[in-house]
Amino acid sequence: MDTFAPMDSPERTDPNVDLDAPEFYFNRDLSLVEFNRRVLEQAKDPRVPLLERLRFLSISSTNLDEFFEIRVSGVKQQIELGATRPPGPDGRYPRELLKALSDACQELVGEQYRVLNNVILTELAEHGIELMARAEWGADLSEWVRCYFAAQVQPVLTPIGIDPSHPFPQILNKSLNFIVELDGTDAFGRHGGIGIVNVPRSLPRVIEVPEEVAGRPNVFVLLSSVIHAHVDELFHGMRVGSCHQFRVTRNSDLWVDEEEVDDLLRALKGELPRRKYGDAVRLEVAATCPQRIVDFLLSEFRLDERDLYAVDGPVNLGRLGQVYSAVDRPDLKYRPFVPATPQGLEVESDVFKTLSSRSVVLHHPYESFAPVIELLRRAARDPQVLAIKQVLYRTGSESAIVEALIDAALAGKEVSVVVELRARFDEQENIDLATRMQEAGVNVVYGIVGYKTHAKLLLIVRREDGGVRRYCHLGTGNYHPGTARAYTDLGLLTSDPEIGNDVHQIFTQLTGLGKVQPSTRIVQAPFHLHEFMVERIRAEAERARKGETAWIKAKMNALTEASIIHELYAASRAGVEIDLIVRGACCLRPGVEGVSDRIRVRSVVGRFLEHHRVFAFGNGGEPAVFAASADFMSRNFFRRVETCFPLLDRELAARVLRECLDLFLEDDQQSWLLQPDGSYVRSRAENAGPSAQAVLLEELAGVVERAI
Repeated sequence: MDTFAPMDSPERTDPNVDLDAPEFYFNRDLSLVEFNRRVLEQAKDPRVPLLERLRFLSISSTNLDEFFEIRVSGVKQQIELGATRPPGPDGRYPRELLKALSDACQELVGEQYRVLNNVILTELAEHGIELMARAEWGADLSEWVRCYFAAQVQPVLTPIGIDPSHPFPQILNKSLNFIVELDGTDAFGRHGGIGIVNVPRSLPRVIEVPEEVAGRPNVFVLLSSVIHAHVDELFHGMRVGSCHQFRVTRNSDLWVDEEEVDDLLRALKGELPRRKYGDAVRLEVAATCPQRIVDFLLSEFRLDERDLYAVDGPVNLGRLGQVYSAVDRPDLKYRPFVPATPQGLEVESDVFKTLSSRSVVLHHPYESFAPVIELLRRAARDPQVLAIKQVLYRTGSESAIVEALIDAALAGKEVSVVVELRARFDEQENIDLATRMQEAGVNVVYGIVGYKTHAKLLLIVRREDGGVRRYCHLGTGNYHPGTARAYTDLGLLTSDPEIGNDVHQIFTQLTGLGKVQPSTRIVQAPFHLHEFMVERIRAEAERARKGETAWIKAKMNALTEASIIHELYAASRAGVEIDLIVRGACCLRPGVEGVSDRIRVRSVVGRFLEHHRVFAFGNGGEPAVFAASADFMSRNFFRRVETCFPLLDRELAARVLRECLDLFLEDDQQSWLLQPDGSYVRSRAENAGPSAQAVLLEELAGVVERAI
């Protein structure tokens, strides 16, 4: 798939096609629901190891939680604010969209529980891993549960009876709760009614039963079952008529008026607690919950029937992922592997010497993230290193990166760090890390007001041969060792002087004040990246019009920006062959005759989360290959600080083109092909070879994966 034969341009056949017409665009949010369907399909795939399938089921549930917290809540806010025009290029009005999302999510949630009850639990039991329902408890297990409840659970529960002096309590976002119907009279003469039991997050949701009690290993009970079995002990002397678990999901999008605050860190600290109690957007209840209780809860949370999800199982499937960690069954998991370390970047090597002679690409997770950490550690103790500058978006609470930066500051080096406080759901962690670094003498800034700093940059300034040399790391993913083991990303280590100068200028923008200086190699958002991509797409279209071979290959997490989609449509009409790998939301409609019939879109879902942002253009026979921190989304082009960098070395460019694009375009194992109607069809070919991820595992890490 390296070259494409030029074809006659169809542009003259229908010059009046409106490439901005709503029918040529899919809705972003509905496309995200489709992505979650593909994740759930992994839980159903018998070729995937069983415990990994349970993990995919858990991931699909937690993904949907965030979808409600951010996307669905956003649509509801548009309705409340009286939005009078469609927010996206697909032309859907908010009320219409909310109904479509409700229908799609109801279907998806129903399928999640069918997979749990009819597939996963059955197969787990066949392999000796049991989640015991209350009806299955024998005498010994029931007695153990009783003791466990008395010793571990009951002391931390605070049951609340609803009456005039005890109004309906504040319910924490996504917390496990029980609503209990009570009858009788208590010690104060109060008559029964409704009780609420909120379950603290400190209690494990999945409890392993000791082998001596169960008579076998890997037997578990759910905390919800333990509480349900003994809820009457929380309301002593009262008769419990019914008991049902429920969970409410709330709007979790933080909002701070950055133009009105004088200290972003302090403002975010004040806003974070509100996330736990934002407006309710979804209510999950046990399917056995009677309508009168459902109506009561809906009224309390100011929700309606379309926001109700009655489920046949625990209200939080995400917590079942704990079973994966608790069960030691390597035969039911992906084969472990040790990421490779490229030659010249080993701990004992002189990494500065290596990078002074050549640039290096790290392909995570197949290749280790450790060289980046080791580079920082070495820089912290190297007397020739004068300064270190870094952008941190997400890095983890126990970050070796942060420790190295602190060590460098304590060693007297000039250390400046741009911490993006508004990294969603990591705000508190980033605030804590920023505070620690400031206390150690690191110069910490919080980026640019009104723009998230999403670029992944590291700059080390070192004195060499009477001058200074800049060593850089640029990445497509975060400086987080955990995600580097689970996400596919690229990192470029280089001492190229032009790239080093561009990185230096970006840090000057982020930490100081001044006009944007022209860069030589790096393309930066929000200033030039959108224009650069448009120019590249148009250049390929012009080559096609001249009868030359023209192609575009690109990989990203999301494709939603309307004007870029317009340009891709125009390029397709001009004769450019376009292959896109879009993991998540895709608003482009492929395969439409006369509009996008030369565009193919696929999504790859597998063991690792596909996270590369890689863009390649035919460029007249000399492919131009770029990697970036940005997806093709409006926020990345116009409201974030992003970087896109070229692979200048031809061998590295060819490697990235093959490993990140061509292998995945040939993948008939883990690819899903986007259809013109918005559905996805799994790519299946006779005699299909291994998946792209399996090929890279074997080539780069030396591991032959038995599944897929």
